[in-house]
Amino acid sequence: MSGRKETVLDLAKFVDKGVQVKLTGGRQVTGTLKGYDQLLNLVLDEAVEFLRDSDDPLKTTDQTRRLGLIVCRGTAVMLVSPVDGTDEIANPFIQPDGA
Repeated sequence: MSGRKETVLDLAKFVDKGVQVKLTGGRQVTGTLKGYDQLLNLVLDEAVEFLRDSDDPLKTTDQTRRLGLIVCRGTAVMLVSPVDGTDEIANPFIQPDGA
């Protein structure tokens, strides 16, 4: 066994591609993944943050804020997903009203 630490995720296939990152505290950012390390610190270029709803801080709105080049600290990263090939769908577990 080598003494080298490796991350569970293989992010190499996402380098120079668009990714969506969800962070602790409810922040959501998209951008181009430029680099990462074994601690899951991410470098995103052309990053855009989706602003949260003032009434419900757990929901994001369509309003965005350009951030440019950022570093997402690995301890705050909860989810990393590619932008291409993902679609948002309706929640199939929500019961219709009156059911």
